[in-house]
Amino acid sequence: MPPPDRAEAFALAGRKEGESMTQRERQEFLIRRLLDEQPRYRGTAIPADGEDRRALLRGLMNLRPPGEIGGDFLAVQDEYLRAETAAKGITDLADLEPAEPGLYLWRGDITALRVDAIVNAANSGMTGCYVPGHNCIDNCIHTFAGVQLRLDCARLMEAQGHPEPTGRARITSAYNLPCRYVLHTVGPIVEGAVTAEDERLLASCYRSCMELAAEKGVESLAFCCISTGVFHYPRQAAAQVAVRTVRACRESFARDMRVVFNVHSRENFDIYRKLLG
Repeated sequence: MPPPDRAEAFALAGRKEGESMTQRERQEFLIRRLLDEQPRYRGTAIPADGEDRRALLRGLMNLRPPGEIGGDFLAVQDEYLRAETAAKGITDLADLEPAEPGLYLWRGDITALRVDAIVNAANSGMTGCYVPGHNCIDNCIHTFAGVQLRLDCARLMEAQGHPEPTGRARITSAYNLPCRYVLHTVGPIVEGAVTAEDERLLASCYRSCMELAAEKGVESLAFCCISTGVFHYPRQAAAQVAVRTVRACRESFARDMRVVFNVHSRENFDIYRKLLG
């Protein structure tokens, strides 16, 4: 049975083309399309509960390999994701107070931050996290940007022909995120004590992102805490590298760039608060 197109989705919802769909209608349309792409999932029932539907849709998006998809899907997906982000509440850089000139500290959801660009802590495959609903920054950014981002990253990797080295930066569109760009960088994986090479590579992540952002005319950039999650870089040591490197970059070539250190945990917030200002 062929997948429903956008017009069919409106008909099933009792609406005419051009009328606004509800979030539930968008969810159900997107879930049906993604289930139909994968024969092994086609018997999956769409949950009645809203949170369960949201989780199923996110999981299917996370599992989907990079590839083209119809414009009808993208139109509904984009409406859905922008409404989800608006419901979370968008924070604008203009509403934040600097911790010191040009540097900001903000605890919140980086996918709801309006700046020119945000930084994604990627893995060497560069196409995102495929674990359904995983709460890592890579998964969150790819989820709320939309399926276009994974395809863009896959094309970059196909052209490159090898895994992404640690310490560099790549740039893509941000699609449905409130920022303009996403910078992707692969941080060092720490096994045991932090080495001088780990520190050099982490500093290279921050410097490479700053250099690429400056090259692209980015005026405001938000960093996540690179390598401090599943890559096990100690948080205090990572923050020291981050602040030291960003300050040096602003002094040497990005004096007017505003930089946000985005943190998720209270522990990281307290660490950065002591280092800034």
